[in-house]
Amino acid sequence: MSASNRASEPDPDAELVARVARQEPAAVRELVARKLPRLLALATRMLGDRAEAEDVAQDAFVRVWRQAPRWRAGEAKFDTWLHRVALNLCYDRLRGRREDPMADMPDDADPGPGPDAELARRDREAALKAALAALPPRQREALILTYYQDLSNVEAAAAMEIGVEALESLLARARRSLRERLAAIDTGREGP
Repeated sequence: MSASNRASEPDPDAELVARVARQEPAAVRELVARKLPRLLALATRMLGDRAEAEDVAQDAFVRVWRQAPRWRAGEAKFDTWLHRVALNLCYDRLRGRREDPMADMPDDADPGPGPDAELARRDREAALKAALAALPPRQREALILTYYQDLSNVEAAAAMEIGVEALESLLARARRSLRERLAAIDTGREGP
């Protein structure tokens, strides 16, 4: 998106960021209330660990507090910048991990529908989680931003610092890979 397009679309967070820069406690609370759920969802999906996701969200908000006085509306949408910060923090953590693609499954019993339905749901969820984790990082990032974070293609491309066509290409390859991996699981074959 060009700078002129950004300038014509007001940033819905600009005034709130300005209030955070002035260190208004109510603005800080409002910003956290507005942005925390999506940041936690993004980081949890990227990292597969809620505690680490909470740390990433906290680190992202610390960066917001530090950058708010220097924030210049119109250069980039605040939400896009915040997603980029959170993604960078996730990648820093992923680089620091030892190779362990499968997170431990929870042992707690869930008081939901019958055990068969719950097992089938968990199997589907685990298969999707494993297939998503097996994607190349940029494909996984594109899917998470568009499907789980509900960013438009333009917003997701800006957050990833790529063009919309490149994002759409990543999404197409990611969807194809997910379909193949999930189909292989359904038929009992090993994934690619």
